[in-house]
Amino acid sequence: MTDWLTPEAWQAVRLSLKVSLWAVAASLPLGILVAYALARWRFPGHGLLNGLVHLPLVLPPVVTGYLLLLAFGRRGWVGQWLDQIGIVFAFRWTGAALAAAIMAFPLMVRAIRLAIEAVDPRLEHAASTLGAPRPWVFLTVTLPLILPGILAGAILAFAKAMGEFGATITFVSNIPGQTQTLPSAIYAFLQVPGGEAAAARLVLIAVAVAMAALFLSEWLSRLIARRIRGA
Repeated sequence: MTDWLTPEAWQAVRLSLKVSLWAVAASLPLGILVAYALARWRFPGHGLLNGLVHLPLVLPPVVTGYLLLLAFGRRGWVGQWLDQIGIVFAFRWTGAALAAAIMAFPLMVRAIRLAIEAVDPRLEHAASTLGAPRPWVFLTVTLPLILPGILAGAILAFAKAMGEFGATITFVSNIPGQTQTLPSAIYAFLQVPGGEAAAARLVLIAVAVAMAALFLSEWLSRLIARRIRGA
């Protein structure tokens, strides 16, 4: 593959894999918690939380990137405090991971939430009546049943993170070797004469990753359905 891709393109692919893996790994624990809260708890602000989770799906990605810049830039609401302890997101690969995580978060939460809602609450109640604390019930009863949903959500989030462009380029720009992910590299190649061939190769990689993620997610969804039917 190193001969098939230019060094710059290969660097963008590796950075995209790094960004996407970190985006999923960092957001997965919060995604499980939010999905469980939306599926099982009823509290004031439930609808607001649900709306905030899904907001990146309906906002233009550039708007999300601009809001991230306002919040996590060096002079942003949060970024100015993080900068004092050496944590910088703007124009760094860590910022690309943050943008990708936020854009992929709704897909992750939705897949996990559907898996949790498919679990019969009576199973959890039965374990509780036997004296098991709620965290232990979740770890021993709920978590094994929703594991395919968690994997499906993580896979969809990974594919979304790999394809994220608008929020990323707005928040961290398009710096080769630092913030230039696969979609940004495609855009950059298309802006220069003779770059169409390199862009086409990256497009093939992007399509292959997306299709593999969709097929794997669909297989996991069918596995969840079979478990629900008791097959």
